[in-house]
Amino acid sequence: MKLIEKTILSTMYVCEINEKNPTDIIKKKCMLPDNQFNDKIKELIEKNMVNEDRITLTEMGRDSLRIVLAGGVFDIIHPGHIHTLNAAKLLGDVLVVVVATDNTAVKMKKRTPIHSQEQRQELVNSLEVVDLCLIGQENDIFKTVNHVKPQIIALGYDQIHQERYITEGCKKIKLNAKVARLQSPMPESSSSKIEKEYGESIHGI
Repeated sequence: MKLIEKTILSTMYVCEINEKNPTDIIKKKCMLPDNQFNDKIKELIEKNMVNEDRITLTEMGRDSLRIVLAGGVFDIIHPGHIHTLNAAKLLGDVLVVVVATDNTAVKMKKRTPIHSQEQRQELVNSLEVVDLCLIGQENDIFKTVNHVKPQIIALGYDQIHQERYITEGCKKIKLNAKVARLQSPMPESSSSKIEKEYGESIHGI
């Protein structure tokens, strides 16, 4: 598949998940004038990759993309996060990241996050490697998994979720997704170690 086609399909996927119209975004990202944009969309419709509505993917178009899903709190963005997200993106075409809700973050970290869930979403969305960042669902990670429908779920080296738990949960929602446990080249760079070093003073930075 040509790079421009992959970009168009990826953008349509992200916009559909995010409930946005992809037309202007595609034109800007691919630097396409109206006539070339229309020709390319027509071509993708003829290939049965894009629906007649010109803004959503067919099942074939969706299946042509390799979607990777990663998640975490992402309260203190550090090099370990960047390495992990870069590794996750290399596994597919589109990287969707889910940030934990404030309530979930408190349960996981045993403290109130420095940044709100909306701020953490904005921070992660600003990373070039991330195609889309969503705020997670309370108490059921598989609601978001079912919404995104990834082919790959990437777990950080220190995340508590077990591969078998994720795999079994995906089977229950009839999703055939592989689980990849990522290794960090910087295990010394983690949120818990930063918090341990700086303690409560981290909240004043």
